[in-house]
Amino acid sequence: MKRKSLIRHLEKYECILLREGANHSVYINSIHPELKAPVPRHKEIEDFLSIKICKELGIPEP
Repeated sequence: MKRKSLIRHLEKYECILLREGANHSVYINSIHPELKAPVPRHKEIEDFLSIKICKELGIPEP
């Protein structure tokens, strides 16, 4: 999955960017701020990792 597609999916379900790290961007669920997940800065993100990120944020899989 492309990183841009994953970011669009996260934003569709009201996840917002918390901070930028050196190698990752950290997103939080705006409805449940205790749910956080790092998103790597690769052009292509493996499907299993996309699913794991969505589970950590409590949103449906892409």
